[in-house]
Amino acid sequence: MTLRCWSCGESLQSLTPPLGRQDECPACANYLHVCRMCAFFDPAVTRACREDDAEDVKEKAQLNFCDYFKPSVNAFDPLKAAAAQQATDALAALFDDPDDPSQAPASLPFAADQLFKK
Repeated sequence: MTLRCWSCGESLQSLTPPLGRQDECPACANYLHVCRMCAFFDPAVTRACREDDAEDVKEKAQLNFCDYFKPSVNAFDPLKAAAAQQATDALAALFDDPDDPSQAPASLPFAADQLFKK
């Protein structure tokens, strides 16, 4: 099986094994030496790590110095990624884009002015 980025699923065949501590995904530029990319990563266990001797790492998606790091071919889960994207899209649909003035209600300045008038 092909090693894929834990974040975006991009193939990492272009990188020379073993992965270096500061190697980044060529597609999304996320670091690869992170707990989320490790074969010992398991969110269902204490500290989310199956290696008992590994030091606790608080930020599982951040670059770390763990000596037990072993890249996992199963780090990227397309079903979880699709579910996360669907949730993000649903959340975005609930709120207007503040950077897009065409989505702002036309009466907003008027309503704000009315709050401060007696």
